[in-house]
Amino acid sequence: MSSRLTQYLRLFDQEHPLVLENGARLAPVEAAYETYGRLNPGGDNAVLVCHALTGSAHVAGDLAGDPGWWEPMIGPGRPLDTDRFFVVCTNFLGGCYGTTGPSSADPRTQLPYGLRFPAVSVRDMVTVQHTLLRRLGVSRLATVIGGSLGGMQVLEWAAMFPAMVASIIPIATAVAHSPWCIGLNELSRQAIMNDPAWLQGSYSTDRQPEQGLSLARQIAMISYRSDISFMQRFHRDTVAPATGCTLQDQLRVSYQVERYLRYQGTKLVRRFDANTYLSITRSMDGHDLARGRGVMSDVLGGIAVPSLCVGIDSDILYPAHEQREIAAALPRASYTEIHSPHGHDAFLIEYASLGTAVSAFLRDLV
Repeated sequence: MSSRLTQYLRLFDQEHPLVLENGARLAPVEAAYETYGRLNPGGDNAVLVCHALTGSAHVAGDLAGDPGWWEPMIGPGRPLDTDRFFVVCTNFLGGCYGTTGPSSADPRTQLPYGLRFPAVSVRDMVTVQHTLLRRLGVSRLATVIGGSLGGMQVLEWAAMFPAMVASIIPIATAVAHSPWCIGLNELSRQAIMNDPAWLQGSYSTDRQPEQGLSLARQIAMISYRSDISFMQRFHRDTVAPATGCTLQDQLRVSYQVERYLRYQGTKLVRRFDANTYLSITRSMDGHDLARGRGVMSDVLGGIAVPSLCVGIDSDILYPAHEQREIAAALPRASYTEIHSPHGHDAFLIEYASLGTAVSAFLRDLV
């Protein structure tokens, strides 16, 4: 038996391709996913966890002892209690952790799709998730939960498949990507595309544009945290005092915050794909819950299931006021705000606060 929990399922093939929101057809499409707990006979005790930009299906620990990215939230007696729920997390369409995306082999060439990969939307991601869950025997979701891009998927689930969703928990997210967020994503994309090693997206798998992807991650990390968080962690501490009197001397890494950002960039390069980063950030920029559905207030007003909206008081990427506005427009929403210096990333850090709110919400649904 494999020590990893990740499983793979082909959901679409050449005879039955995935029809994307823009009309393009994609085949084959495979999905990587992990499950925790047991599905009950009625298929209605499932919880779907939707991950963010650089996340994966590995949301909780496996038999090799490798912790997942939301480890404290999932397991027996934890907020997403696997004694009660069948928890599913899948790498979304366009990802690079096992689900078909730009780094997957194009069946026509046997080379990575790269820039030939079709543009996908958040709705396309949800369509693939829905197909997967039905194949797994899920008839109804007790809740759909996720933060950031994961929260965008949560809201789309409620709009696209309302009969299958019993409740939703969108965390630190948006009903439509703001110009602020689009601008930050564009800086990250330019960092990648201006790297000479990008080669118009045709780089080899063993030599991707490392400097560009690293810089993209560093730009993003600034928006994921807050000024308070950086001050508390780094102050103006130095790695080594700047020495020398030339500009070249002064441009050496001198501050702890500089070293931290470069470390985060290097770490992402080891596990992620540059074209995938381009694709997913464009999917996020295109997110608009009201697109083709009418006025946003009416779209949110039509989501009738119980909802727990979660904001973070120090989030500069998806500010708390946006979360309060979402909650105010949903007919059956409650709102909780995480008080944290850690900015947007608090939903990956403040497990005590988030877990307490999620546990109480799910308990009250019984």
